[in-house]
Order: sequence, then structure tokens, then C-alpha cells
Amino acid sequence: MAARDIESSIEAAAEKILGDLNLELVDVEYVKERDWYLRIYIDKEGGIDHEDCKTVSEQIEKILDDKDLIKNPYILEVSSPGIDRQLKKSKDFMREMGKTIDVSLYAPIDGIKEMTGKLSYYDEKEVGIDEKRIPLEKIASVRLHIEF
Repeated sequence: MAARDIESSIEAAAEKILGDLNLELVDVEYVKERDWYLRIYIDKEGGIDHEDCKTVSEQIEKILDDKDLIKNPYILEVSSPGIDRQLKKSKDFMREMGKTIDVSLYAPIDGIKEMTGKLSYYDEKEVGIDEKRIPLEKIASVRLHIEF
């Protein structure tokens, strides 16, 4: 089974678990680094704690054992997406509308490859940062901006 298929299957199972726990599924990643990692990012109003991660981890492990979705050894990590979370899904952009974001581009536009500004618009094709609209296919990543 391909990594993307594993992510989709786990996303569907995790959504059910998290809904019952009043938690939000932010993202699922199944990636090969030195080892294979299955990372599940969760959140809730006010933030998550260690107990939330432990509960989700235990419930996800049961599903993974029952369904036997992943054949090779992997490391399961359940955590918060962090304060500089990457915005990937429509609901991420809608939730963070009006907040300051950092946008990294694959290639410069008008000589600029990285920009910071207010998230002003989003649809399935473009992201608005301040008054500028950028096509999604040109964007490498969008993250919440952290002010130091």
C-alpha cells in the first residue's frame, strides 16, 4: 500500500476516534526518514496535553493492529502541530483567516520567495496575503507566523 493510501486510511479512522474525544485531526503523515514514521497531529480549543496524545495513540494502535494497514516497522507519534503549524487544508485556512502567516514559494515571484502578511483570502486555487493573491501551485508552504 502506498504512503498516501495509508495516510488516507488512517485519516478516516482517526476522524472517528477524534470526533468522539472532541479533538481535531490536523494532519497525518506517513514518511520515510531513517525509519518509517506515522505522525498524527491533533488539536483542540485551548490546546492538547500529554493525556490527549496518549489516549489517541492507544486508540490508533488498536485500529492499526486490527486492520494491519502498515506491513513494515514504523514509529507512531501523536502530537500537537505546534504553534507554527503548517496550513494545508481548507479548514486550516478558514480558521486562521485574518492572522499573520509566512508563505514560502517554490520559485520567486517579482524577486520574492518568502513573504509575511495577513491571510486575507483562500479558495482551492489561491491564497491571499494582504492584497496579493498567489496561486496554490506556486506555494511550497504556509505557516502561522510567530512573532519573537
